Amino acid sequence: MRLPLPPPFLRRPIAHRALHDRAAGRVENSRAAIRAAVEAGYGIEIDLQLSSDGVPMVFHDDTLDRLTEAAGPVRSRTAADLGALTLRDAGDGIPTLAEVLGIVGTAVPLLIELKTQYPADGALERATAAALQRHAGPVAVMGFSPDSVALMAELAPTIPRGITTCSYRYEDWPRLTRRDCDLLREIPDYERVEASFISHEAADLGRDRVAELKAEGAVILCWTIRSQHAEDEARRIADNVTFEGYRAAKPA
Repeated sequence: MRLPLPPPFLRRPIAHRALHDRAAGRVENSRAAIRAAVEAGYGIEIDLQLSSDGVPMVFHDDTLDRLTEAAGPVRSRTAADLGALTLRDAGDGIPTLAEVLGIVGTAVPLLIELKTQYPADGALERATAAALQRHAGPVAVMGFSPDSVALMAELAPTIPRGITTCSYRYEDWPRLTRRDCDLLREIPDYERVEASFISHEAADLGRDRVAELKAEGAVILCWTIRSQHAEDEARRIADNVTFEGYRAAKPA
C-alpha cells in the first residue's frame, strides 16, 4: 500500500544530518545537531548504520575514520562501544535511533535514510522497524537500495517510504557495475516498493524521469542544498529541500 508523505514534511525545510555546524560543536547526526534542529523547527534527515549487536545507530559513514578518532567499520562494534566514542570536534558520541526518537518526539518530521548494508541481510531494516513501532511523530524512511525499501514495506507497512536517487555516475559507485548504474538511474523500482516520494540529487533534478514521476503524483525531495540561491533553483522542481551549511528560510 502506497502511503502519502505526511504534510509536515513539506512545510519546513529538512536539515541534512540534522542542523550540524562543526565549528559550533554540532557534528552531523549528533545529539546536539538533532536538538538544534528541533529548537529551530526544521525537519530532520538522519542516516542509520547497524552496530555489531543489531542496534540502529545514527551515523552516515560505513567506517568510523572520518568522524571519530577510531577506525574500521561501524558494524564491527557494539552499540555501547559506539556510544562511548567521542565525535571529532564535539562533546558527544554516536546516538542510537531510539535516543534520537526520544529527542525528536512529535516536534518535527524525521526522514530516515537506511544506509546500504554489506551484506544486505535485512538486519538493519528489522531493527529500524522495531524501533519505530511506538514513535508517534511524523516519520518516513528511504534508501538508495530498492530492496531495502521493499523490505521496509513488509516490516513497517504503516510508515511512508521513498527512494534516494541520483545520477549514478559510474565513478561515484565503484561497488556497482555500469549496468546496475544505468538501471538504477531510471528509478525502475518506484512502483514495486510502493514509494510516495524520491529524494533526488539536486544537480540532477532536470532528469526526464524526475519530471515523469512528479507528473504521476510523486513528491520530489532533493539533496543536498547549500545556499539560498541553490534552494531557489531546486524549488522550481522539488517540493522540499534537504539543506546544510546555511539557515534555510521557513514559511511564516
